[in-house]
Amino acid sequence: MFDSIASALRGANRIAVASHLRPDADALGSTIAAALWLKSEGKDVTAWNEDGTLTKFHYLPGHELVSTPPATPEKFDVFLILDTSVKKRLGTVVDAIAPGALWINMDHHVSNELFGEINHVDPSAPATGQILFEFFRHAGVRITPAIATNLFAAISTDTGSFQYQGTNARTFDAGSALVSAGVDVATLSRAMYESQPKRRFELLRFALNRAEFHCEDRIATFSLTLEDAARLAVLPEDNEGIIDNLRSVEGVLSAIFFEELPDGKVRVSARSKDPAIDVCKVCQIFKGGGHPMAAGARVHGTLDRVKQDFLKVVCDEIRKRD
Repeated sequence: MFDSIASALRGANRIAVASHLRPDADALGSTIAAALWLKSEGKDVTAWNEDGTLTKFHYLPGHELVSTPPATPEKFDVFLILDTSVKKRLGTVVDAIAPGALWINMDHHVSNELFGEINHVDPSAPATGQILFEFFRHAGVRITPAIATNLFAAISTDTGSFQYQGTNARTFDAGSALVSAGVDVATLSRAMYESQPKRRFELLRFALNRAEFHCEDRIATFSLTLEDAARLAVLPEDNEGIIDNLRSVEGVLSAIFFEELPDGKVRVSARSKDPAIDVCKVCQIFKGGGHPMAAGARVHGTLDRVKQDFLKVVCDEIRKRD
């Protein structure tokens, strides 16, 4: 499959690269790394994300390449989609791609719907950045320090600093090669993990004070209403990683974050510490997806109703395990 992708990209002139809305470092790092490589190949490259590049990711070299999509569709030879399991998660980017482009879908989510004309989906990879690194190695791409930094950030964040299940010798091989290619690990790690804005600290304080435990204390949850988000003056990007503090509690098997959205939906982010508790399977019931140990969904309904329904399913899964 890598040969087909390399042939399609190298044979194209105008290429769009994009990833899912509310991007994380894997989505943006992979997008920027791909864009940097394609530009070095002399391609006319456009990199889009519905949310652009969030301020907290300005440490990624080349972040200025990513912009929000225009209102009028544009023509491309190839549309490269990264780290996006379902087409709708591209948001407004879809409407900016005129008919005629070849869609290439590269991802690591087990719930990927294979919506591309060429699909390379590898759920065994802990990050899309890992897949892209292996693609670059296979295709003989020269990995510059800027490309390496984006790929390392992608892999590091999606593996929880090389901690999560799925992290293996393959992951560390990629990390080692990327460091050899020019990643300044200490500087990058400070930017990723030790430079949070004060408002995010206030959100964390609020979350810990409002945390709840369910199902014999084996599920930990935190809920954020629109009113509380406005009062705390937080940005959507500030929520990233808060859930990991809940998951860290001894005895907790699953952590869930419920965020009220302005469109009458609730964003659910779920994590598991036990392979027997497959939160991707749970999220798929609610039209979401992701990985067995980390998944999410956007569900129509009130915060209380969605929370009650989702908790029931997760608790049932835990009791099946008993």
